[in-house]
Amino acid sequence: MEGEVLIRAEHVSKKFAKSLKKSLFYGVQDLISGITGRNQNKDLRKDEFWAVKDISFEVRRGECLGLIGHNGAGKSTLLKMLNGLISPDEGIITIKGKIGALIELGAGFNPILTGRENIYNNAAVIGFSKKEIEVKFDAIIAFSELEEFIDMPVQNYSSGMKVRLGFAIAAQMQPDVLIVDEVLAVGDLGFVLKCFKQIDTILPNTAMIFVSHSMPMIARICNQVILMERGESDFQGFDIVKGIGLYYNKFSNTEKGVLFDEGSLELKSFIFNETVEKVQVKRGEDIKLNLIFNIIKKLDFAPRIYLEFRDKEQRPIAGTIVNEVKTQLNSTALHYDITIKNLLFSLGLYSIDVTVLNFENKTPMLRINNLVSFQVESNNQMWVPIELESECKVY
Repeated sequence: MEGEVLIRAEHVSKKFAKSLKKSLFYGVQDLISGITGRNQNKDLRKDEFWAVKDISFEVRRGECLGLIGHNGAGKSTLLKMLNGLISPDEGIITIKGKIGALIELGAGFNPILTGRENIYNNAAVIGFSKKEIEVKFDAIIAFSELEEFIDMPVQNYSSGMKVRLGFAIAAQMQPDVLIVDEVLAVGDLGFVLKCFKQIDTILPNTAMIFVSHSMPMIARICNQVILMERGESDFQGFDIVKGIGLYYNKFSNTEKGVLFDEGSLELKSFIFNETVEKVQVKRGEDIKLNLIFNIIKKLDFAPRIYLEFRDKEQRPIAGTIVNEVKTQLNSTALHYDITIKNLLFSLGLYSIDVTVLNFENKTPMLRINNLVSFQVESNNQMWVPIELESECKVY
């Protein structure tokens, strides 16, 4: 049934002990409590910590939830609970239908068995019958592009080959629920693009949870996101742009802030495309930035503005030195109305850094990182930041 909830997590929490000895001791205590029917200790004991704390969400058929956050934020622990590998200490997880999971590289494979044998094993674990597997068998091998190696033991596969086989099984069998960890980062670009094309095909009938440190991948397929930090949710919602922006602000050194300040100017306000809230721009249209600076110290020249554009990975991809401004300098404020013509950025998330320059001696007076972030809408999905315009005649 389209739109039905296939994954539901209700106030899910999981705690671990920092040492193996304590972990084993507490595990025995909890086991005895479970057998005897006594209430288990829900509070943290000595050397314990919450790996996941009070996480709740729903994922419907046709939706993809992105889990983001730095290493140790609790993403993998949450995935293991969703996949049934470990049980939550608190809360309830409900999953409907057949589950396909790519959580750890090579997980679920028997290394001494061949790729062919592992296809049958893996698909059977998901819940498919031998007859259903045989119907999809050729498609799985074709998608993985491992025809020459399918009868070789998996222990001799490279990391990329294991990813190919694992994703081919999970995607071609089209489970109701698909859980994918960072494993796609191992694949080559051509296969990753192929995987995303397959995800586009199966997603309308699947509920998916996708974990990645690649924000372009998150923006590409997810329609909701949870930003995790120390096991808790720092942000949760359907505003993917906001979630990714908070990720970068939290985990990069380029969060919004003043880097250089000569003390002559301070930013009073800015407007991006006639609003401070609009964050979506269509490729090929003009963008406008209005900046107002308070003049703190008397100026004898008109400062120049340098705009630097950064992509989703915070890499500088374009810049412009704005043409000289004709203005009276006896006022208490400077106004800059800037227009960038015919934006050629490809689909994705971008941010703008602003530098005010003393152009006489080429020194920065004021620099503000991540002044504003915006999402570019485009009909094409490309893996480069600039989509050039071109013309061609074929004879």
